[in-house]
Amino acid sequence: MKGKIKSLAQVNAFKPNIEGRLFSAEHEEIINGATTDVYFVKTQEILEKCGLADTAVTVEIFSRQEGILAGVPEILKMFEDCSVEMWSLQEGQAFSEKEVILRIKGKYCDFGIYETALLGVLASSSGWATAARKAKEAAEDKPVFCFGARHVHPAVAPVMERSAVIGGADGASCILGAKLAGKEPSGTVPHAVFLIMGDSVKVAKAYHEIMPSGEPRTVLVDTFKDEVEETMRVAEAMGTDLQAVRLDTPSERGGVTPGLIKELRARLDQKGFQHVGIFVSGGLTPERISILKEAGADAFGVGSYISGASAIDMTMDIKEVEGKPIAKRGRIPGITENTRLIKIK
Repeated sequence: MKGKIKSLAQVNAFKPNIEGRLFSAEHEEIINGATTDVYFVKTQEILEKCGLADTAVTVEIFSRQEGILAGVPEILKMFEDCSVEMWSLQEGQAFSEKEVILRIKGKYCDFGIYETALLGVLASSSGWATAARKAKEAAEDKPVFCFGARHVHPAVAPVMERSAVIGGADGASCILGAKLAGKEPSGTVPHAVFLIMGDSVKVAKAYHEIMPSGEPRTVLVDTFKDEVEETMRVAEAMGTDLQAVRLDTPSERGGVTPGLIKELRARLDQKGFQHVGIFVSGGLTPERISILKEAGADAFGVGSYISGASAIDMTMDIKEVEGKPIAKRGRIPGITENTRLIKIK
């Protein structure tokens, strides 16, 4: 498909190649309008045939609940070739319920087709960013890393993890997501290498020998033995080279508990390993993060709480037509004042 969709005939003629492709939308398909709801194409065609394609409108996007804004650069890219003016809150800013977060002014037929994609980008990205902010607030001064890529479609995993960083996460494990957020991906090694090599100390030594010096020496200690026992074996073997141990105890064994962290911290300190931190992952929520932090955890890997966050419902309303205030029933006609909006296009 070449060029933007402007008519129902183009929609009917559009035959995506189903064989040999992933089902995620390609960038060109998004830009050309293939991911929009078809009724926006019908609207555009009617306005065109009625001589109203050049009608100037002002639209506002507001949220149904409070949150953290993310996704603005994608919106700018989507509107790159549109002759519109745009005002927005800044990425990473908190917004309140019903607050206008984005305003667009221009010819409706230049941008109306993007309403579906625009709202989808902001809703999903802001939902992930908001969840990450809650996790980070619970952790306070302790680092939080997003480990949620495995829970979502790979096409949107980088969007999710970048949004998490915008929301406050200190890093992300998804390679592309981290790099799009201006960071290097974070993570050590999974249980698989321990199961294959058969011994945690052997893995720890191999990791230390093979990985570059800048990679953190954090070792999983819950694969084979009691976590405290395994930690002491690894700590004795690595000494000052060990920076942290990671607890990812499965729910089948009760998960990571405050008592386990307290015992592990005490035993490390008693043996002179005060420098070894305790990294926790596995089913973390803000409530659990707060409890485990109080028990002595030093860092957190958060997956499904961020990746599974609900999208924040966004709405786009026309508020002016040809400079005259207007709105559907239930809305107040005319531009809604928000001094926090800044011009971005």
